[in-house]
Amino acid sequence: MNKKRVFSGTRATGRLHLGNYLGAVKGYLELQNNPDYETIFMVMDLHATTTPYDEKKLAENTKNVILDYLAAGLDPDKSIITAQSLVPEHTYLSFLLSSFVSVARMQHLPTFKEKVKQHPGSVTMALLNYPVLMAADILVYKASLVPVGIDQEPHLEVAREIARKINEKFGLDFPEPKRFATKGEYTPSLSGEGKMSKSVEGSYINLTDSLETIKERLASAPTDSGKGKTVPTEGGVANLLKFVELFEGQERCKMYDLRYTNEGIKYSELKEQLANAIYKELKPIQKRREEIKAKPGYVEKVIEEGAKRAKVIAEMTLKETKKAMGLI
Repeated sequence: MNKKRVFSGTRATGRLHLGNYLGAVKGYLELQNNPDYETIFMVMDLHATTTPYDEKKLAENTKNVILDYLAAGLDPDKSIITAQSLVPEHTYLSFLLSSFVSVARMQHLPTFKEKVKQHPGSVTMALLNYPVLMAADILVYKASLVPVGIDQEPHLEVAREIARKINEKFGLDFPEPKRFATKGEYTPSLSGEGKMSKSVEGSYINLTDSLETIKERLASAPTDSGKGKTVPTEGGVANLLKFVELFEGQERCKMYDLRYTNEGIKYSELKEQLANAIYKELKPIQKRREEIKAKPGYVEKVIEEGAKRAKVIAEMTLKETKKAMGLI
């Protein structure tokens, strides 16, 4: 088999937002529909437990992400779609891989330092081990491509380092996974700072948001006078123009650039047109979501069957790794 295997996942944070859709799911669809690739997409519910979470909502959040996956176009006949925790080989392999990376290496990762600042009272071994579990998620399927945002590159480098070490020591053939970049891999926050995030109120638009809700969220996005010598390259205005480019095209964005340095931009008009453009893309997704929800047990069946298919691959990798490492 000459197909390249792809693995990626989304934390179980409930419903997906535009950042997830543009930065991940659109790339998933591109790969899923390419016959050169074998695709595995999961909801990373174990990763959700590495920081404070609501255990009463975790299972529901996991199913909601799967539902959004399916509504956006992921096809269980073309891709393996399931939840991370249903394939215990991930955690077993993670423990084995942890002997190939030092505590100091994990502590120096910028993502770990950020999480420590966010959750100073919850700095656990699970949080420290997050990148090793992510490496196991990928390597247990011997995936060579991972469609994730640029912010995950430090974690992929850990996976590559571990793959090199274990291959050299035991003669195994783990690929060194590479990041697959998508057009909207960095989706800015509506707040004008950083990337779109579910943890920052006023930052995101959900895939399930109505046109009115989208208009309300865009209305609160920060702007300026609408006119100046140069078009802003960062902040609220720059972020709005990025959304215009993503949903209305480069020509529309160039038009606003010219207006900004000449007669000026009317942000109420820009936001109205942008809201309509965003909703136009989300409306068919929302329609499919309601159709899928109307099928009793369908999402659960997709998750269960996906786990079975994933385990076939994961079991083979784990068995091979245990044998090479001298385990029974």
